[in-house]
Amino acid sequence: MIKKEYFSVKFADDKLIFIDQTKLPFEEDYVETDDYERIAEAIERLEIRGAPLIGIAAAYGLSLAVKNSNSKNLEEIFQKAYQRLHKTRPTAVNLFFALNEIKQVYDQNKNNHEKLYSLLLKRAKEIHLDDIEKCRKIGENGLKIFKKKSRILTHCNTGKLATGGDGTAFNVIKKGFENDLVEFVYADETRPLLQGSRLTAFELEHCGIPFAIQTDSMAASIIKSGKVDFVIVGADRIALNGDTANKIGTLSLAILCGYFDIPFYIAAPTTTIDRTLVSGDDIKIEERGKEEILKINGIPIASINYETYSPAFDVTPSHLITGIITEETIYTFPYNFIK
Repeated sequence: MIKKEYFSVKFADDKLIFIDQTKLPFEEDYVETDDYERIAEAIERLEIRGAPLIGIAAAYGLSLAVKNSNSKNLEEIFQKAYQRLHKTRPTAVNLFFALNEIKQVYDQNKNNHEKLYSLLLKRAKEIHLDDIEKCRKIGENGLKIFKKKSRILTHCNTGKLATGGDGTAFNVIKKGFENDLVEFVYADETRPLLQGSRLTAFELEHCGIPFAIQTDSMAASIIKSGKVDFVIVGADRIALNGDTANKIGTLSLAILCGYFDIPFYIAAPTTTIDRTLVSGDDIKIEERGKEEILKINGIPIASINYETYSPAFDVTPSHLITGIITEETIYTFPYNFIK
């Protein structure tokens, strides 16, 4: 059964409204704010998450920072807000792209205080609308990878909850299902924060797509059994050579696909390509706190005194990637994004 509509973020009445993703799937709680600090906290806490969506939220947040400023404190407030949002998450390049787009408009118009907020907000809305369109095109381009009605494995969450539109990898699955090309979806639970079992399952259920959740460590067994036709995931940063950073556990899937000879796809907008990085060796990987491993919903599952290793992402070498689906086209190895 297809459930009632939901949204990740929207802007109305000079406020950003977003769903608190940490409370899903059991509670659909929407937060309204015009405070950039609250938006920064939401990004850090993963109330707002997903590379494209982080960028959109940050663009709105930086624009809102100047709403109540005056000409005397404008520069101080803008720079403080820019730095605060800039440091929230280090890996997803979309964040820095969006912030720099807003900063460029600010630098060009900061002496026009009367119109500055409306100009910044206009650019933030353009970034949002652009991602909606990119998601649409990614979904359409992704239909080309289907050779038959397929069983798909995916990791983490790449749908409406991660983007401004209908998603990246998830939208390929959604469009495939709408065209009778998807038989079944296996969703990795995605430890330690369970984005697969909490968020992707939530979105699959909303779309009426048949699915099952499995632990990340079960992927090898499922793939070996021949139950998966291809794997498709999203991306947080892509280097010029195609090396791709995505949620921790992605590299394992790519290696499995190579070993068992099934396709492994990335779906991401071109804004996720970092044209300053030659290879994945230069991608900064975010380290998360140990409580995310040692607790679930605040409840300890191991001694909180234990030390942990908790990178939020890993980097998949480009030669393991069958194709990178963007709004422009499907790129294949060897990748060369220099233009």
